[in-house]
Amino acid sequence: MILYHSPNSRSSTIVSLLHELGARDKVDVRVVSIPRQDGSGGRDAANPHPEGKVPYLVNGEDTVRERGAIVAYLCEAFPEAGLAPMPGEAKRGEFLSWLFYYQGVLEPVLVGHVAEVKHPAYYATFRDMKTLTARLTDALQGRDFLLGDRFSAADLLMFSPFGFFTQMTPDVPVIKDWVARCMARPSMAEVARWDAELLAQTL
Repeated sequence: MILYHSPNSRSSTIVSLLHELGARDKVDVRVVSIPRQDGSGGRDAANPHPEGKVPYLVNGEDTVRERGAIVAYLCEAFPEAGLAPMPGEAKRGEFLSWLFYYQGVLEPVLVGHVAEVKHPAYYATFRDMKTLTARLTDALQGRDFLLGDRFSAADLLMFSPFGFFTQMTPDVPVIKDWVARCMARPSMAEVARWDAELLAQTL
């Protein structure tokens, strides 16, 4: 498998996942450039993603885009790591629900919040920060992680925006403690160090 990655981007989460899965040496991580919000970077001809984005996973003739899909795909490819309930196992539906919630609710709400989008149709579809905060607070009550006492790939994906943009973390103890537990994973420090090295090479 080949993973297309750009440092300090959404694909950093997937590189962290490879470490968590014990599969970092089993997937070829290829570094490409992407357009950045500050105007730097640009589309990389070496990146086969149809929109020039990352992450993008290629496995022979099969391709996977969107982080939630890539998380599910890799967890099924390396089930021995135990980072996700497999089909037929308990909490499989809960796990998948969080992956789709990230793509369909959490990220749109966060981007809308930053962009100051204010429209009834937007709120009716995606909800708002207050609703998102309440959903996470309720899910984490009495639990260390989203599925219970064990860290899963759902936590890695769901917490990722708060790991990058700490100022967006809701000021709620159970959420802040959850983010801190996820940030303390060794994979986070390892990928942050590698990303910093990659960025330094481009300066």
